[in-house]
Amino acid sequence: MYKEILLFILLVVTSFGTYGQEKEKHQFNLMPWPEKIAANPGNFKIDKDFQILIKNESDQSSRMYKASTRFLRYITDKTGVFIEQGFAKTGTDEPVKGAVMISFDAEAILEIGMDESYEMRVTAQGIEIKAPTDIGAMHALSTLMQLISVQDGAYVIPNVVVMDTPRFPWRGLFMDVARHFMPIDVVKRNLDAMAFVKLNVFHWHLSDDQGFRVETKSLPNLYQKASDGQYYTHEQIKDIVKYADERGIRVVPEFDVPGHGTAFLTAYPELASKKGVEYTLERYAGIFDPTLDPTNDMTYTFLDKLFKEVTPLFPDQYFHIGGDENEGKHWDENESIQEFMKKNKLKDNHDLQTYFNIKLEKILAKYNKSLVGWEEIMTENMPKSAMIQSWRGVNEGLEPGQSLVEAVKKGYQTILSNGYYIDLLLSVEDHYLVDPMPEVELTPEESKRILGGEATMWSELVTPLTIDSRIWPRTAAIAERFWSAQEVQNIDDMYRRLEVINNSLELIGLRHLQAREFILRNIANYQNIEALRELSNVSEPFKIYSRNAGGTEYKSFSPFTLFADACTADARDVRPFRTLVDQYVNSDDGASKKEIMDYLSRWSAVGKNLALLEPKAPLVARVLPYANRVGDIADLCLEALNKGTMSQEKLRQLEELLNKKEDPKVNLDVELAVAKDLIKLGKFLAKN
Repeated sequence: MYKEILLFILLVVTSFGTYGQEKEKHQFNLMPWPEKIAANPGNFKIDKDFQILIKNESDQSSRMYKASTRFLRYITDKTGVFIEQGFAKTGTDEPVKGAVMISFDAEAILEIGMDESYEMRVTAQGIEIKAPTDIGAMHALSTLMQLISVQDGAYVIPNVVVMDTPRFPWRGLFMDVARHFMPIDVVKRNLDAMAFVKLNVFHWHLSDDQGFRVETKSLPNLYQKASDGQYYTHEQIKDIVKYADERGIRVVPEFDVPGHGTAFLTAYPELASKKGVEYTLERYAGIFDPTLDPTNDMTYTFLDKLFKEVTPLFPDQYFHIGGDENEGKHWDENESIQEFMKKNKLKDNHDLQTYFNIKLEKILAKYNKSLVGWEEIMTENMPKSAMIQSWRGVNEGLEPGQSLVEAVKKGYQTILSNGYYIDLLLSVEDHYLVDPMPEVELTPEESKRILGGEATMWSELVTPLTIDSRIWPRTAAIAERFWSAQEVQNIDDMYRRLEVINNSLELIGLRHLQAREFILRNIANYQNIEALRELSNVSEPFKIYSRNAGGTEYKSFSPFTLFADACTADARDVRPFRTLVDQYVNSDDGASKKEIMDYLSRWSAVGKNLALLEPKAPLVARVLPYANRVGDIADLCLEALNKGTMSQEKLRQLEELLNKKEDPKVNLDVELAVAKDLIKLGKFLAKN
């Protein structure tokens, strides 16, 4: 009955409208955007009497009780209100004014297809949340956290009615902890952020050429010889899985085989396809040749022993075996492997890897696990019970989502990562406009096989210090793509909401904002960082794995506290400056011109101000040539704006300065993100 009442309210409330209309009126800062939301006049005020009542009988170990406690702590930290009731009351259905009343039908088992929907009504008297599962009720609390705003000098929650459910059941974040190890606290704070934006799958990449990251009591060489002492114990893994479960997040482990196998072979070289090699952990990034031997029975005995030990640590149904980027060089060079292929009528390395994967699927089935792999595992004979993760795109000569479409048409369940590789450092807009549902005609059954997607954070160029700033806040926008309706894709509004969510994520516990400031302070040797901050606001790291091309190649233990590490993929001043240039060029607007000149004046001074720091800050010397170039660019544009015109010679100088690159050996690895806008401005002035 409650659902019918809510639906009636949504239909009759005067302020309810379309996605865009509703947000123009109320400016809610929600991400992901709910399925249905309607606003009523007035609001709920947060004061000392704020409390949570859980209708269900819940002890202190339950998900809902712990989630409500976290919510109450967020409320107090956000608002500074000294609430009287610091913990939820459970087993009560008596309505209390000023309280959040929560009820749900059952505690969910975390699996694909669990009901994550919820219904919520906020009035001045109280807040009511109802859901089929505790996970749905927890999602409602996340929405409630994002609704907190200020009105008339007080923290309030606007009166709204929400009916919400996710579009896709698999909404993931992939984290590579092999190339750079991520300590427990890093993993946990990212799980907290995932819950805040309703992501529900943590894909944990635990092995690669640079390290094996799990304690293995039955195969001790793996963590003793192939981890550099950086690995998770069984108890730590159980702790992370429990921590994730309490936030409604499934944990899917990945052990990458047969390629990306250097760590395995460092520990157990007898499993290698190339014999007689002393394998050591890889210190560089890239694709390497060491590969497990799929024709050696010991390989399967080894993997069986490994899976027998680690599968109980991960309760989820799915287990990822990698299977990507195996070029098969060592297979081609091994005469014994070539003979095996002929004998078994395996025509190429794809067939050989399918042979390997089928054996792995049977081993995993023995431990009640379903196999997931990157798209390379999808070959003619691969069983349809495997799940395919689509990742390759235009850089590999494929159309976006091509392998995903191929997979669902062949009968595989699939998830999409192509388009969500956040380590490429593309703008959030590039990711936000990618949808897991391809623009091709699919049958209803084929569409159901698209389970969702994952934002993908490979760690070649990130450390525990910088990983938060590379994942967030951009992944909040990707989370919206997985949860919200496909038509929710207004770019300007996404950026508006993301700016607010960015600050909320810091309150959740992320260090993406603090890390930037720390790096800048370190570069300045704890002198004034305003000039560095100004420069970073308009600078972005090189994109698509081009960082430091032609310079010193980074190792896993190289410094990642450089200027590029303080810069982000969506530099803060780029969009505002672009808007001003467009306004000025299109209408010769005087107010826009003044603001453009304000920006340029600040950029003009950056080099001079940094020069004052250099004697006591050697790292500033690396940044100074770039800062001086930016200053010269700004001076050219300022001169032209003051005159109202730019000569062709000056325009040529501007283009040369913008196209000039710093010496790659200094490891600066950033670009001026407003270069195209400055060219646009220069060309406009050159016409006058």
